[in-house]
Amino acid sequence: MSHATTTRQKVLVFRELPLAQLARLQAAHEVTVANPRAGEAQRAAFEAALPEADGLIGSSYPIDDALLARAPRLRVISSISVGVDNYALAALAARGILLCHTPGVLTETTADTIFALIMATSRRLVELSQLVREGRWTKNIGEDLFGRDVHGKTLGILGFGRIGQALARRAALGFGMPVLYTARRPLDLAAQAPELQGHARHAPLDEVLAQADIVAVTLPLSDATRGLLGAREFARMKPGAVFVNGARGAIVQEDALLAALDSGHLAAAGLDVFATEPLPLDSPLRTHPRVTPLPHIGSATIETRLAMAELATTNLLAALAGQTPPAVYRGAAAG
Repeated sequence: MSHATTTRQKVLVFRELPLAQLARLQAAHEVTVANPRAGEAQRAAFEAALPEADGLIGSSYPIDDALLARAPRLRVISSISVGVDNYALAALAARGILLCHTPGVLTETTADTIFALIMATSRRLVELSQLVREGRWTKNIGEDLFGRDVHGKTLGILGFGRIGQALARRAALGFGMPVLYTARRPLDLAAQAPELQGHARHAPLDEVLAQADIVAVTLPLSDATRGLLGAREFARMKPGAVFVNGARGAIVQEDALLAALDSGHLAAAGLDVFATEPLPLDSPLRTHPRVTPLPHIGSATIETRLAMAELATTNLLAALAGQTPPAVYRGAAAG
């Protein structure tokens, strides 16, 4: 038995965990719970615990170089997320700090959310629901409020990891939608996704943008994808196309998206993510008539958030015990 398995270590929980997972950690280690986003007192407690922390677990808070410098004992971070854009990857690698994440368990739920956003945006569901709620449904709606079909339309998917493939299955197999996708390399559909053979095709970004009726983003945020979609890319899209982002807000140049919506070149946008979250009250995206905004709910179901917390806790316990966690981040595409 290794030294790590017999010694209670210090764990800093920086976003609240379900009680069952917190109890697993407390049974093995000394645990401090302090969410630095939850006010000054919690932030102070978080910073006070950093110097002694052997392991961190949480999400939605930037763990940057300066913060890591205040945590000299740190050996593992377990993120309750699939994306790792909140972490200083180079600094973690230089220090030999293990980073774990939670891919797989959120794939189907996030694909559900993105497809729901495609449906809601195309059929104007939120806008028309509001019409009824506000008592403005006084006659049959006219053409000015008609939506657009989703079935049979060409879906362009930017990024073809787990979530992109799950989205493609919903589109192609459920709604008869031809799928074009971009990825760093074409997927071997016969070996990796045989059900999509004949339904999905790899193409360069410009071709996907030009041919798709609906474009959905499932890319991870990285140096290569930050700001990837700007004025040139939106201009490449079909007039009247629908744009949906269920990945990370910073992939999109939001000013360019607004311009494409204002000009009428794009019919609508469905956005679960934004460059700044929560979305600032003064953001034009919040009230834009062509935008269906959501509060970053991609994986936000009871079942999936519990599964993510369980996997993250398992990852952390394994790492602190000197074992290989089930989901170490290895630089693969998110999703």
